[in-house]
Amino acid sequence: MLVSAAMDPSSQQFEQRESERASLPAPPEFDAAFRKRLHDLFRWRRDVRRFKRDPLPDGTIERLIDIACLSPSVGLSEPWRFVLVDDADRRTAIRECFEACNKDALQMQEPDRAALYARLKLAGLDDAPVQIAVFADRATAQGSGLGRRTMPQTLDYSVAIAIHTLWLAARAEGLGVGWVSILDPARLTAILDVPEDWIFIGHLCVGYPSAEDDTPALERAGWEHRHAPEGVVIQR
Repeated sequence: MLVSAAMDPSSQQFEQRESERASLPAPPEFDAAFRKRLHDLFRWRRDVRRFKRDPLPDGTIERLIDIACLSPSVGLSEPWRFVLVDDADRRTAIRECFEACNKDALQMQEPDRAALYARLKLAGLDDAPVQIAVFADRATAQGSGLGRRTMPQTLDYSVAIAIHTLWLAARAEGLGVGWVSILDPARLTAILDVPEDWIFIGHLCVGYPSAEDDTPALERAGWEHRHAPEGVVIQR
């Protein structure tokens, strides 16, 4: 028995998909001028340590987090958890945690590097108007475990990508972000009273930078310098 195309379910489904695809908005075109500006954005993104104390306009952080949530994630798990730290006592506890960890890090420096390390400003905790602690929820059921059975750390990588997305979005609005990593993750989890199985990824200071530069602060201070991309590419 022959089935006409009009009665064939697979044909009807194909036509429905084609109709839905035709109704989608046209994708944007990213021309050379846009790509140039995007490159400028990458080049002028800095890990900011010195902030003005000016408050951010209402809704700014919420908008930046919305953009960060557009980031890719393994299995569409969206494991990022953003904790806005407004409480003064918690901020003080985080500052004390940083000071203790930084003191330990200083003591571990080689003698010829210790003096330079001591001069570095490694956090903007005192002046940044906004602080965000970012965690990865490894217990999330979202995504049904897709893509992470052999590499559960891809959840953490997904959160790192979201942080970078927020970072670029902030820079595009004239804001700076500083990623504070000289902290004890277990202590941060306790200070902020979040689930113990969340993985601490980073503490972000956000605000208007006191100065802007297209060269990393650590390079300007003589700690390290950028290397040519050719040195990190391996062919097999």
